[in-house]
Amino acid sequence: MLKNSTILITGGTGSFGHVFVKSTLSKYNPKRLIIFSRDEMKQWEMAKQFPDDRRVRFFIGDVRDKDRLSRALHGVDFVVHAAATKIVPTAEYNPFECVKTNIFGAMNLIDACIDQGVKRVVALSTDKASNPANLYGATKLASDKLFVAGNSYSGKDATRFSVVRYGNVMGSRGSVIPFFMSLVDKGVLPITDTRMTRFMITLDQGVELVWRAFEDAIGGEIYVKKIPSMTITDIAHAVLPNARFDIVGIRPGEKLHEQMIGTEDAPYTYEYDSHFKILPAIHSWHEDPARIGDGKIVPPDFIYSSDNNPEWMTKDDLRLWIDNNLSIVGKL
Repeated sequence: MLKNSTILITGGTGSFGHVFVKSTLSKYNPKRLIIFSRDEMKQWEMAKQFPDDRRVRFFIGDVRDKDRLSRALHGVDFVVHAAATKIVPTAEYNPFECVKTNIFGAMNLIDACIDQGVKRVVALSTDKASNPANLYGATKLASDKLFVAGNSYSGKDATRFSVVRYGNVMGSRGSVIPFFMSLVDKGVLPITDTRMTRFMITLDQGVELVWRAFEDAIGGEIYVKKIPSMTITDIAHAVLPNARFDIVGIRPGEKLHEQMIGTEDAPYTYEYDSHFKILPAIHSWHEDPARIGDGKIVPPDFIYSSDNNPEWMTKDDLRLWIDNNLSIVGKL
């Protein structure tokens, strides 16, 4: 589907964008792949990785600017929406800015994609959007709802919108693994709460989930990858086996455990071999055989959270992953 197409990714200089661009160029050989973002320095640094690749284009712009989006989307077939204000404490202390990017930016993108005749859009979501306890999660829940409803605005056989949702991206810039690695010389790692758990996913798995959504989506689906959980203490011990802990308490807006599917979504959620799909409640789309495919409805009390997850990553598993990925941890 993506072969010989024109693809645009918002927030494309982030951790996800680096891996998505490289992997998609290799796997699908698109005609053009446009990185749309507002940080010229990050674009300049990223462009060094593709010095002679005429398929790769860079476009300075902000999702808050609808006119600029419309210009960038002219002739685009597929869009990945990765732009967001993502750091939980940053969103708590700068709520207006978070809303402008995560909600108004989503609205701008939906309108611009419909106006420009984009074929398909996949928006990146987060486990924090399920039963949100912080502003970041609340804005991403609103964003998810907007992209689902965007299929009503676009009309039949027009732009199709879907969402992918996943948890903590292992080794990404600003995440817990590189943070802990920066403190190993001190022998003491700050722990918010020893009971805390998180979902774990690699950037490659996140990219593959987006590819699946492009291939599979009819419109309005939220794709949730089946991924393992870890306790924060196991993550710390994988980085530094003999670490001592400094218990610092949960930060503003932070949750003890993350959730990707709640009981409210269970009546609309179907299970597949490697993922779940939350189907739209509106327009009875959750009863559409084309959207359901070979999925099996989950139990009515189903919850998919990081503390009740049947799959767990061990300290040894994470240590092996870190050893094999040292060159990219904290750099993408």
